[in-house]
Amino acid sequence: MLLTQETDYALRIMRSLSEGGSLSMQELSEREALPQNFAYKIAKKLEKAGMLRITRGVNGGCTLSCDLRKVSFYDLIAAVEKRAVLSGCMISDYDCQWREGHAGICSTHNRLCLLQKEIENEFRSRSLFWVLGGEDGK
Repeated sequence: MLLTQETDYALRIMRSLSEGGSLSMQELSEREALPQNFAYKIAKKLEKAGMLRITRGVNGGCTLSCDLRKVSFYDLIAAVEKRAVLSGCMISDYDCQWREGHAGICSTHNRLCLLQKEIENEFRSRSLFWVLGGEDGK
């Protein structure tokens, strides 16, 4: 579960919105040094996940629509990433030639799966409030 550029941009969007108020997509993009079209696509994913609201029009913009203490870092990643895994071999439809030649047993795969679960659990235990610099521990 390596953090992609998309997750990084999502964090930046949430950071700016956590300061309160409404920001246009242009303001968000300029403030966080994000390509505007890409930022809009990410914002749409965050809106679909219920984390922000996008209002169109003259007085439109993006506003936070969630309590950052109740949304986990894992939730943010799941909202923007299709497959957030350590290795491609963890994806169910991955075609691993090595495993096919070794009766499907791979200790590396098994250990990576354990690490994946630990990382996911840690990310689930961390609120966006904490990740964005909030004071409480989790």
